[in-house]
Amino acid sequence: MIILKLGGSVITKKDAEEPLINYNDLNRIAEEITSSSFDKLIIVHGAGSYGHPFAKKYEIGKKIRNEQDFKRKKLGFCITQSWVKKLNTIVCDSLREKGVLAVSIQPSSFIIAKNKRIYSCNLDLIKKYLDLGFVPVIYGDVVPDINEFIRICVLSGDQIIKYLGENLKPERVVLGSDVDGIYTKDPKKYEDAELMDTVTSLEDLNAEGSSNVDVTGGMNGKLLELLELAEMGIESEIINAGKKGLIKKALNHQNGIGTVIRKNKHNY
Repeated sequence: MIILKLGGSVITKKDAEEPLINYNDLNRIAEEITSSSFDKLIIVHGAGSYGHPFAKKYEIGKKIRNEQDFKRKKLGFCITQSWVKKLNTIVCDSLREKGVLAVSIQPSSFIIAKNKRIYSCNLDLIKKYLDLGFVPVIYGDVVPDINEFIRICVLSGDQIIKYLGENLKPERVVLGSDVDGIYTKDPKKYEDAELMDTVTSLEDLNAEGSSNVDVTGGMNGKLLELLELAEMGIESEIINAGKKGLIKKALNHQNGIGTVIRKNKHNY
C-alpha cells in the first residue's frame, strides 16, 4: 500500500485570490499515477486556494467569542466544505479520465475532531474500497470538533496522512509538494537555503514554514506529522510534484528523489 499526498500548492494556484486549478500539473500527475506500478493506493490532496482563504476569512477553528461569531463561523464552514468538495470532484474527474479508479471520500462525513485532532474515524469503508481495487481520494476538509469552545475546525491532509499511516501501516508514504524537499530555510525566501537528504527531527533544520498562507501549519505542520509517523517506523519522502516524472518514480519505489523523513537511529 502507498499513501500519496498531492499538495494544494501543486494542484491549485494557492496564492490566488479565488479558487483556481493548476490543470497542467493535475492532469500530468494523473497520467503519471495511471502509468505507475502499485498494488493499493490512497490519495490525499490538500485544499490550496479552494480551502485556506475561506477557512482563514471565517476563522474556522479559532475560539468562539459569542453566538453571532459562531453563526458566522458555521457559514464559513459550509462555504469551505462546499469549495473543497468541488476541488475533490475535479481531482477525481482528472484521475478517472486518465484511467485511475478514483472514489471520493469526504472527511466531514465520517471524521470528528477533539481539540483539532482526529478523535473519531472509522476506516472500514476505505479498507473495503481498497480491497475492491478502487483508489480512495481523501482531502483536507472542515469537520466538527467536540471541544465546546471550538465546535468546528480545519482538518489538514497532513493530519489525515498521519492517521492513515498509523492505522493502515502503508509500505510507503509520499508527499508531493511544490519544492524539492525539506530545506534548512524556506527556499522561496532565502537564497542560502540548503536541501536536506534526510530529516529525523525539527532540530535538524531551521524550519521557517511555507511562504504561502496555510492555516494548517505550513511546512512545520507537515514535518511534525511525518516525524510522528517516523517514530512508529513508517518512513516518508517529500518530493517536488511540480517536476515531471517524480510522482511516477516515487510510486515505482525509487528512492532518493526528495527528502526522507525517518526515525533517528540513535533512538532505537
